[in-house]
Amino acid sequence: MSAERAFIEALRVLATHPAARGLADDCAVLEVGDETLVLTHDTLVEGIHFLPGQDPADVAWKLVATNLSDLAAKGAQPVGVLLSYQLAHNDARFVAGLNEVLGHYDVPLLGGDTVAPSGPQVLGLTAIGRATFRPVPSRSGSQVGDSLWITGPVGASMLGLEAIRAGSGDSLSYRRPEALLGQGIALAPYVTAMMDVSDGLLLDASRMASASGVNFAIDRDAVPIACPESRRDEAIRWGDDYQLLFTLPADSECPIAARCIGNVNPFGGSALLLDGDVPTGSLGYEH
Repeated sequence: MSAERAFIEALRVLATHPAARGLADDCAVLEVGDETLVLTHDTLVEGIHFLPGQDPADVAWKLVATNLSDLAAKGAQPVGVLLSYQLAHNDARFVAGLNEVLGHYDVPLLGGDTVAPSGPQVLGLTAIGRATFRPVPSRSGSQVGDSLWITGPVGASMLGLEAIRAGSGDSLSYRRPEALLGQGIALAPYVTAMMDVSDGLLLDASRMASASGVNFAIDRDAVPIACPESRRDEAIRWGDDYQLLFTLPADSECPIAARCIGNVNPFGGSALLLDGDVPTGSLGYEH
């Protein structure tokens, strides 16, 4: 067994510990007295998650927003963040962006660590939130008969990255994604399952369906997109959009503006159907 596979297997064993509830959802859910805390950690690597030479202020924004998006999917209110920062050539711009994004979400920096520069920049952030509803939504609660929803269009980040590379056009969605905290809090009392779309709608839908032991049947044309119709298939496989994907009980009304894109059926051998067929090829971004 390779060192990487051994490490992943060790994490799976640790995830079975009662204190690690929610780890499979990219978050840990901890009961502390009368409070339920939600903790998440994400890492950005230069050349993989952000472009070399990209404005560090935008990188700081993305680092915070992507972690807060995980809290949004739990209906959690942010308490603060811890930063792991590898020094680089323009640290002042990173600090400016960090100050801006923390102010935007009204989230304090609680502490962290810095390390000397070495190779591609690697940045880590831990976000801590307070659950606003219990039980905390998870990926694994979808039930047969539920409807499948998404908060908004996908594909905007795809166009944003292309705009950066072209040197013109609207790149904001890629550079500065939004964490839908208000929507997540509003949805938490109603959803049967919820997660954010970070690696592509089809891939993340497949993950949520698998976690719930059901099948998601998605209507391709019902998915809202932020790109030309000719690129729909790309958009539903593209990541970095950070919309919330969730299921609601049959015949229940959605408490926020969102789009119904499918329904939940018995597993039947496949976690995902697109217009009645098992989708082929890559479903999204595989780490």
